[in-house]
Amino acid sequence: MIALLQRVSQARVDIAGETVGQIGHGLLVLVCAERGDDESSADRLLERLLNYRVFSDALGKMNLSLRDIGGGLLLVPQFTLAADTTSGSRPSFTPAAPPEEGRRLFDYLAVRAGEIHADTVCGRFGADMQVSLTNDGPVTFWLR
Repeated sequence: MIALLQRVSQARVDIAGETVGQIGHGLLVLVCAERGDDESSADRLLERLLNYRVFSDALGKMNLSLRDIGGGLLLVPQFTLAADTTSGSRPSFTPAAPPEEGRRLFDYLAVRAGEIHADTVCGRFGADMQVSLTNDGPVTFWLR
C-alpha cells in the first residue's frame, strides 16, 4: 500500500458540499492499495502511520508520533498514487488494485484505524472529494 502523509495544522474533506471528515493538528494521509496488497499490508501501513515520528519535540526535532501527540488522522482514498508515469503523457493505473479490492482494503484500514486511534476520520472511496489542508512545515512523506 502507498501512503502520502502530510503533517497538518488542520484538514478536512467535503463531498457534495458536506464536510464528512475534519481534523485539527495531525496527519492527512492519501492512501492507495496496489495489486497484491492484503490486510497485512494495511496493518503494517497503519502501524507506520501511527508511529512515524514527524512531530516536533520540545527541542524542535521530529521525535514524536501521531500516537505521542494524540493528533487527528484523516484518511483519504486516492488510487492515482499508484499511477505508472514512466512513459507517454497519460498515466497508467495498472499498478493500482482493482476498484472492489481497493475499496475493501481502504475500508479495512479505516475500521482498524478507528479501533486503534480514536481521532480518525475518513473520506469516501470513489466519491468526488474536495480536500482542504494547511500543511504544517510543510512536512510531507511518501510511505510504501
